[in-house]
Amino acid sequence: MNVTISNTSEKPIYQQLYEQISAQILKGELESGYCLPPIRQAALELHVSVITVKKAWEELERSGLINTVTGKGCFVAEFSRGEMLRIRNEMVLKQMESDTDYYKSFGLTFDEVIGLLNKIY
Repeated sequence: MNVTISNTSEKPIYQQLYEQISAQILKGELESGYCLPPIRQAALELHVSVITVKKAWEELERSGLINTVTGKGCFVAEFSRGEMLRIRNEMVLKQMESDTDYYKSFGLTFDEVIGLLNKIY
């Protein structure tokens, strides 16, 4: 698990954790059965509060990406390739909906958004 926290980001730290770990799971970098570090250990290593890590782990579990086994820890859930793609696409579409509203607030057309996206992608 490789996570980088930005204290200057507009995103809350728990969300940064959630998004980075989700991406690692959905790209196959963290395989099924991988045991996430205990909440207290992760908080200590990342220099964040236990509450922040706990919230990120809860979001991961709510999304179905990890399973918690009482007394043993939190483990990456098992997925078929199709399930991983479905979850990834749902997460990306949710973000894109939010982004699209932002672009529309500036009066950008679809073609303008695509043109800007092509410049940075």
